[in-house]
Amino acid sequence: MFIAIDKIEQSAHHTDKLQNPKAPGNVMVLGIYRNKIRTALYIVNSKKTYGEYWDKIENKKIPKRLWTPEMKAFYKEKALEAPRPPYIFKITIIGWIFVLLMTGVFGMIVYNELKPPLPKSATYVAMEQAPAEGDIYFGRYEIYKEKGNPLGMEGRFGWFKVLQVEGDIYHIAKSTEMNKGHKPKEQLNSTDFETESMPPVKLTEQTGYNIRFLSDDGLTEIYITDKK
Repeated sequence: MFIAIDKIEQSAHHTDKLQNPKAPGNVMVLGIYRNKIRTALYIVNSKKTYGEYWDKIENKKIPKRLWTPEMKAFYKEKALEAPRPPYIFKITIIGWIFVLLMTGVFGMIVYNELKPPLPKSATYVAMEQAPAEGDIYFGRYEIYKEKGNPLGMEGRFGWFKVLQVEGDIYHIAKSTEMNKGHKPKEQLNSTDFETESMPPVKLTEQTGYNIRFLSDDGLTEIYITDKK
């Protein structure tokens, strides 16, 4: 981020009564300064001042380690007379834009956390209910010849009916009309089903959007997307 520190002179004082510790014959001048820090977001004027003694003849700053007690006392006296900065902290126009943006972001976060959840749709609620005997669903099945190998896999879209539930085992029959490609569910038979079920499966995943069944051998999968 852009940052600049400027040295701002507050006042300058002649020091005729003080002796130059480095070159006794040379005249000194005391400068009182503040730092001004500028960034793209804010500007800061330091509250505390600092002083520098300069040799006017050689135009060199006198190191602070050489300051005499009289020089230190003179600086303290003049520092109290230094004008106050116009402000200590000020936000820039870009800073205000940033503050407003962050306020909006945090406001949206708080709003999203506190707002009541949207009511669930009837379709979502139906898909969340545990499958029971007689339930009819739309989806797709995949039967593999070899687990993890898609070669020779049989896949169809259509309607399914839960024939029987035994604990966590589901016996599901597919419609007498299943389609290789995906068609709108309204165009497929949802009333006539085979009398025998597919291989028994277990429920492995259920949300308001999908239900997944899988056989113990991993060769038969049924993906449900809608409930009748």
